[in-house]
Amino acid sequence: MAAGRIIPIRALAAAPEASRQRLRRWSQAAFFAFFVLAPVFDVLRYDLPAGHAWLLGFEWHAGLDDLLCVSKVAALGAVGRIFGRVILPVFALGGLLMWAAWRWGRLYCGWLCPHFWVVELINECMRRAGGRPTLWEPRPLPLQRADGRPIVPDRRWWLAAALLAVGCALVWAVVTLTYVLPPAQVYGDLLAGRPSRGEGIFIAVFTGLLALEFFFARHLFCRFACSVGVFQSLAWMANRAALVVGFRRERGAECAACDSACDHACPMRLRPRNIKRAMFTCTQCGLCVAACETTQRDNPRGPLLHWANGAAARDNEAAFRAPRFERNKL
Repeated sequence: MAAGRIIPIRALAAAPEASRQRLRRWSQAAFFAFFVLAPVFDVLRYDLPAGHAWLLGFEWHAGLDDLLCVSKVAALGAVGRIFGRVILPVFALGGLLMWAAWRWGRLYCGWLCPHFWVVELINECMRRAGGRPTLWEPRPLPLQRADGRPIVPDRRWWLAAALLAVGCALVWAVVTLTYVLPPAQVYGDLLAGRPSRGEGIFIAVFTGLLALEFFFARHLFCRFACSVGVFQSLAWMANRAALVVGFRRERGAECAACDSACDHACPMRLRPRNIKRAMFTCTQCGLCVAACETTQRDNPRGPLLHWANGAAARDNEAAFRAPRFERNKL
């Protein structure tokens, strides 16, 4: 397989997968802290009572109030104000996200998204409870990890999974409310035990719905219902040279010594040793690569899964277009 150029994200290209996973955990924790604290410090939120947004500690007005008084602003100026203050920033942020996805895949999902962090946590609890990382897994996974450590099923982990789903949903509900109401008001009312009727209804309904989603359909939401994730996947699929998990198919026979550890490690329940279009919802979390590195640690030829981009990514796709009789030999 031809070597690709150096991956721009050096953390993905240079370090062993264990180090990349530590970096990913820290990035998830940092972004979750940002998600919780951004409204508190007026970094990013919309204040419904005041009728304006906050951005980086400053009040941000779209200037729409002046449109109610035609004497204050001309029609052309009004259109320019809406475009410059609302439409352009939104499209700029969306364009940046799509460019990153086109080049590197769903990095936001696997490395930053607070929802995906919850997916991984509850998957782990459920696997410890009954051997299945999700309720919809057709059969239990092997009772050992990629490094050989045993997993002893314990039904008490079902309680941990349920509490985690409800607890994370509650945190999400409260934090989401602070994005549209003053955080001091929301947290003050909760600490005093007297949230307003509207706050109470929102928190209760949002917590209930999200807890059900976390417990029953979290990875399915990421795969089929999250518009941010789907658009990233579409951008990624449009670039044949984008970062991808590659598989050294010429060494496929060496997988016989492994009990599909890469498949079992995937939080999205995908099969990493597959063509790119079958990995449409891959979040680039790298857990499959880490599992392969672990199971093949004594193999002098190294792991079979690896990060590939550029020419290496195109070669990885070309390998799947080989004649059927050649593929069956691998």
